Amino acid sequence: MFEKKEKKRGRFIVTHEQRLEKTLGMGALQILVDTETGVNYINTVGEGYSGLTPLLNPDGSIVVSPAGDYYTEE
Repeated sequence: MFEKKEKKRGRFIVTHEQRLEKTLGMGALQILVDTETGVNYINTVGEGYSGLTPLLNPDGSIVVSPAGDYYTEE
């Protein structure tokens, strides 16, 4: 009667999070990884503001995680 549905995981996962109460109020800085492309992003979240940008290497290239590093089932 009831079929067990496969849980679909999200495309983005948080690999690091740092609370920034002293500098940004109730905000946080997160590193997100796109599980389909491996591209890493910096995400800032807070009270009334947010931002998302690709994480860059020292040479200016985009940080891309190797396949398999973050592609785990939840």
